[in-house]
Amino acid sequence: MALFPFARSKSGATGSAAVAPFLDGFSIEVMPRTAEKIEDFRALLPQGTRVYIAHIDGTPIEDMVATAKRLRAEGYEPMPHFPARIIADKAMLTEWVARYQGEAGVKQGLILAGNPQQQKGEFHSSMQLLESGAFDGFERLHVAGHPEGNKDIDPDGSDRMVMEAARWKQAFSERTDAKMAMATQFCFEAKPVIDWVNNLKANGIDLPVHIGVAGPAKLQTLIKFAIACGVGPSLKVLQKRAMDVTKLLLPYEPDEFVTELAEHKAANPDFGIEAVHFFPLGGIKTNADWTQRNGQRPAQAA
Repeated sequence: MALFPFARSKSGATGSAAVAPFLDGFSIEVMPRTAEKIEDFRALLPQGTRVYIAHIDGTPIEDMVATAKRLRAEGYEPMPHFPARIIADKAMLTEWVARYQGEAGVKQGLILAGNPQQQKGEFHSSMQLLESGAFDGFERLHVAGHPEGNKDIDPDGSDRMVMEAARWKQAFSERTDAKMAMATQFCFEAKPVIDWVNNLKANGIDLPVHIGVAGPAKLQTLIKFAIACGVGPSLKVLQKRAMDVTKLLLPYEPDEFVTELAEHKAANPDFGIEAVHFFPLGGIKTNADWTQRNGQRPAQAA
């Protein structure tokens, strides 16, 4: 079975009836500078879509809040990132939360350690942020999940510390009123993801998983982001593909990966993936077009 589909059917859809319901309630990630390029999100995304706002080190909080405010005004649910290592102290964290809530009605957040590796202030982990009490009153809190492991956390290549953190997050979810879920980095192979989700359950971790999916993009673009984001074993597959010039010039689309997960979910309704989270590496509009071809109607068409 080929890992990457480099062409789609004439209809533009995957052909599996399981895909459209699997994509229902998907989320997507933007940055202030990429959001600025979109004239109106309502032409692209279903009403109420959760839109993560990535907070890259150096992005002014004013730009982050303005993006959240705009998304809220257009009928979407903004979920800004709160990367621990770029937050100086609790006063800064509290200010960010107050501005998001007061100016954009934010009630959801992705809490993560983030980059850079070297912390800039008093926080180094998502767990410290969660324990701070700054998110009391939030309706939903998402944390990071690592289907391929994380060598920053487990340099020895094991998943010991990652699983310890997952158990801590599970325990935290049981003492907070907020809904919690694990949002993952983008992945490319379905079977390891299925095994990882099942392993979480076997270890008593029942946080719903929002699986990361790389949106349609050129293979060169995908490799660049995979390296930057620390994607694990999948990177070797991409590099092998890149050696074939004919495939290097053709776009990647996530049809096969999504279809395999969707069909597994349809056959196993209790399977722990709750939603799909898109990283629009080839552009927000390109990603939105792919979701529309697979049954997702934008707000203006509803």
